[in-house]
Amino acid sequence: MRRLFAGAVAAVLATYLIITATSASAADTLLSQGKPATASSVESAAFPASNAVDGNLGTRWSSAFSDPQWLQVDLGASATITSIVLDWESAYARSFSVKASANAQSWTTLYSTAAGTGGKQTVNVNGTARYVRLETGARATQWGVSLNEFQVYGTGGGTTPTIPPGAVRVAEFLADCPFSHRLPDDPIIFPNLPGASHMHSFFGAAGTNAYSTVDTLLNANSNCNPSIDKSSYWIPTLYRDNVPVEPVTGIFYYLGEGVRDDLIAQTQPLPLGLRIVAGNAKATGPADNTISRWSCLHAGHVGSSPDFVNCPAGSMLESYLDFPHCWDGRNLDSTDHKSHMAYPVNNACPASHPVVVPKLRQVMRYPVTGDPARLRLASGGGFTMHGDFFNAWPVEEMARRVNDCIRPIIKCGTDGRP
Repeated sequence: MRRLFAGAVAAVLATYLIITATSASAADTLLSQGKPATASSVESAAFPASNAVDGNLGTRWSSAFSDPQWLQVDLGASATITSIVLDWESAYARSFSVKASANAQSWTTLYSTAAGTGGKQTVNVNGTARYVRLETGARATQWGVSLNEFQVYGTGGGTTPTIPPGAVRVAEFLADCPFSHRLPDDPIIFPNLPGASHMHSFFGAAGTNAYSTVDTLLNANSNCNPSIDKSSYWIPTLYRDNVPVEPVTGIFYYLGEGVRDDLIAQTQPLPLGLRIVAGNAKATGPADNTISRWSCLHAGHVGSSPDFVNCPAGSMLESYLDFPHCWDGRNLDSTDHKSHMAYPVNNACPASHPVVVPKLRQVMRYPVTGDPARLRLASGGGFTMHGDFFNAWPVEEMARRVNDCIRPIIKCGTDGRP
């Protein structure tokens, strides 16, 4: 009798929830459909996060077979949120919460339960945010968690930017940051240990040293164009005949590439405080650092090896380094300063690092030509080239550039505009 009564109550509750969803749909706008979505994991490439916001009940997002998991949607701009519709596939969550955030960093819980029943559920909420996240705790089945649709209703939100006439179809914005200073410091590898590192050349936030934190960077002056970029960038100092040589340009491109266009449309802003190291300072030969390359300006970019090249007179020595742009969605750093990031595989981010962020490309040009045997880096041969990035872009500015330049695949300048 008790089971029958409980079943009847559940049926009535499910009916109420569906009715609520219908009325919410009529009263408010569906804000989430077609917006960029990311997730903590996917069961396979057939079940991406975007399936949960495509308006198609024949597709679904499905996570890896573990707890916890999350699914997140970017509404494009701040919105007043009134209800969330969760259309679960048979693999649902017993416990879950719905959270909201203005910046995808600080989250407010709008709803939480430890008695999820699956099916189609509507959660009435009251909040204002740009990002909405479903966080699941305990799975109800041996499988992952899976949603046919994740619908956010309310008013406000953003629309897909209009592509201006004549806009170049390249997903890009950039910061032009000249050389600032040299120090044997590294606030990522050796925080609070001045002099513990080989010599580094710094760009961006002025005065970066071993004690730098995200707060000190945000409060520092920046020599970047735009000056609103308070990030710090640093590389091993280049020496010619044991005399330091600094780049005449330090350009940092933020790109949407290396993944499919539908995944570029889901790119998330680089989180404030994210720290990334790219390259291999401990490489013992060119084969140990394949992501770095040296070439010659106006000389056919000859010699794309990660070791130095012999550039002809009238040219310049160039260094290119691409940073990983698949994030695990949780950690701003890791013990080895690399494991929280990954490079795409087959034009998609791996399930372990499901969040696509802009790819940072570091381009340095040195007033150097001729015999590469006269050159070395503070870390060793040219194959030890590496770069460090400490993100201190203001959250709103990073988000605007991602929304206006990266996702719609538009080439923007230093001002973040086409």
